[in-house]
Amino acid sequence: MAKVSEMYDVTWEDMRDKMRKWREENYRNSEQIVDVGEELINEYASKLGDDIWIIYEQVMIAALDCSRDDLALFCLQELRRQFPGSHRVKRLTGMRFEAMERYDDAIQLYDRILQEDSTNTAARKRKIAIRKAQGKNLEAIRELNEYLEQFVGDQEAWHELAELYINEHDYAKAAFCLEELMMTNPHNHLYCQQYAEVKYTQGGLENLELSRKYFAQALKLNNRNMRALFGLYMDGELMKSTSTSASHIASNPKASAKMKKDNMKYASWAANQINRAYQFAGRSKKETKYSLKAVEDMLETLQITQS
Repeated sequence: MAKVSEMYDVTWEDMRDKMRKWREENYRNSEQIVDVGEELINEYASKLGDDIWIIYEQVMIAALDCSRDDLALFCLQELRRQFPGSHRVKRLTGMRFEAMERYDDAIQLYDRILQEDSTNTAARKRKIAIRKAQGKNLEAIRELNEYLEQFVGDQEAWHELAELYINEHDYAKAAFCLEELMMTNPHNHLYCQQYAEVKYTQGGLENLELSRKYFAQALKLNNRNMRALFGLYMDGELMKSTSTSASHIASNPKASAKMKKDNMKYASWAANQINRAYQFAGRSKKETKYSLKAVEDMLETLQITQS
């Protein structure tokens, strides 16, 4: 196999800097990391200084993603020799157990880490990840709630909990988790969009109104958010429905004529923005028409379900 340095005419310093950039930007391009990192480890380990240890860790995690257990084990052994007894290295050992589906061994290892250091958040999160991998969502939810009682500011954990509640169709609790995220991240358009999707799924006039508002807020924060545009379109289409046999919204006495008219306007605006976005991306009017027709077909199916 040709070397990366020869294929792309780069120096070992370039490869080291590329690995650092991938770490800092949290790239999960595991195959590239393995290709570049393996060559660095095999050919230039003596030149890397202290950077070699973080590269061993980076390459090991990527190797697990790529089912390269031979490379992962080599990196792990090097780290064990350099840092015997390190909780960070023990956690990497647990991740290797997970990749081998030795979940009980991994949980026992994480429990030992937590006995020595109850504040080790990485070990607790790995245990939750195992519950999720095993399909034990309720256990993962329980442990994640316990975790958040101690680390209430962990935004990643709040988002993971919201996803778990969505998987369990507990939309009220998912919405609560997303509200927590929006309070600390009011300018994150993705949280607004996901909250709107949850409220849309819950249904009912009040939830649909909230859904429309948060789809609009997501678009205000990022006018290129296509999911929010489609969400606003679908919200408007459902809210403006006048067929009492098709939608409970239309038959709700709270849904005034003005509300339906306003939502027709919002749906029309969203449809125009979707149309412009597809045309800007180089799609023909015919393709755009089919895209909007697909949304209308989805709405029709949805309305039949609600009737």
